[in-house]
Amino acid sequence: MQLSDCRGLITGASGGIGQALVTRLCEGDARLLLVGRHAEPLQALLKRYPAQLEIVQADIAEAEGRQAVLAAARRFGGLNTLINAAGVNCFSLLEDQDEGSIANIIGLNVTATLQLTHRLLPLLRLQPRALVVNIGSTFGSLGYPGFSAYCASKFAVRGFSESLRRELADTEVKVLYIAPRATNTGMNASDVIAMNDELKVAMDDPQTVAEALAQAILREQEETYIGWPEKFFVRLNSLLPRIVDQALRKQLPIIQRFARGKS
Repeated sequence: MQLSDCRGLITGASGGIGQALVTRLCEGDARLLLVGRHAEPLQALLKRYPAQLEIVQADIAEAEGRQAVLAAARRFGGLNTLINAAGVNCFSLLEDQDEGSIANIIGLNVTATLQLTHRLLPLLRLQPRALVVNIGSTFGSLGYPGFSAYCASKFAVRGFSESLRRELADTEVKVLYIAPRATNTGMNASDVIAMNDELKVAMDDPQTVAEALAQAILREQEETYIGWPEKFFVRLNSLLPRIVDQALRKQLPIIQRFARGKS
């Protein structure tokens, strides 16, 4: 799909990756409906691209928020791209997390994403060509200590993308899955950034993710994994997980130290 043909809805548009996505797609002349919980960054984007954007402030984890998004999408006058970019993270050993935090991660990253897609899918099917684009993670293929709940949510998003793609195989709606590696946004706390520095884990800027997503839309590429050696470890983990187990076992003391706030 050409970006100039894109009439898209982006959830999580007020976040770091979301804002970069908006900028990149607007540069390609897309028209976008932005969804986010925080009005100020949405308004700032609207001021930059007033002819291309409409905004709706809503929490998609709530039924009322999803209904508000559906109503806005109907008023938008045609929707051919849904980009599910909303998400939250928490870096902590599972035993140190509270139940509310776990529920929040699964609730937004998985449940709300599926529920909103369910509501918007009939609108997408009205179009001659449409895309559902799910933002996943390397951690959707590679379980990593300190991110158990987040990994569970992104494994679910990857499975959702695969099954929905097969479910819609006889329609004109294609499902794309984009898996960034560690990205330098406000979603990553300072201890995560410090840990990645010590482990020499590369972190991309949001613009890198935005460019990869734009290219995936242009090519309608079903799966995109960003970063090396992360792509290699994803593949290795699917074939020889014990080797990855051993590599992560060596990192475990460092991960535990940062996860427990003893950096």
